[in-house]
This record gives sequence, C-alpha cells and structure tokens, in this order.
Amino acid sequence: MIIHLTEVKVVGPYSLELTFEDGKRKRVNLRRELYGPIFEPLRDPAYFAQVRLDLDSRTVAWPNGADFAPDFLYHLEPEPTLPSESEPVSAT
Repeated sequence: MIIHLTEVKVVGPYSLELTFEDGKRKRVNLRRELYGPIFEPLRDPAYFAQVRLDLDSRTVAWPNGADFAPDFLYHLEPEPTLPSESEPVSAT
C-alpha cells in the first residue's frame, strides 16, 4: 500500500500534525531528523513553519526542496499530544 498525506499543520517549532489518506492523524516532532545539508535551513523554526503539502508527491515539503517520505512519517513515533494552537497550512 502506498501511503500519502492529505493535510499538514504546524503545531510547534519542529512539530507537525499529519493526516494520511487512510484517516490516520498524528503529531510528530522532526527535530531529530533535521540533519544534513538539505535539512539545515529547517532548524530555523520560522523556515520550518513554511512547510506545505506538495500535491505531486503528496507529502510535506519546504521551499528548498527538503521533504520526508510519507511512509517514513507514517511509521515515525508520534509525539505526545497536548492542547495547542494549531496553524493550518494549505496545500499548494
């Protein structure tokens, strides 16, 4: 089964709330995954917040071309959920 995302929201400096096409929703913190040259700009929370849902690959992506495979995100350990002020991010 190929897994795709349908929605992404920024919910913290390095945290995203993800919705997958099978209806699964979860919050993940990507801080530990931001290593290597492509992910270096994402260590700035303001840049991280520029995430978008790429309609071609149907995963999260940033202006510099950084992205994460939907399958990786699907299997990533979820972050504990706390009441928060979520910012919706529309697909582009």
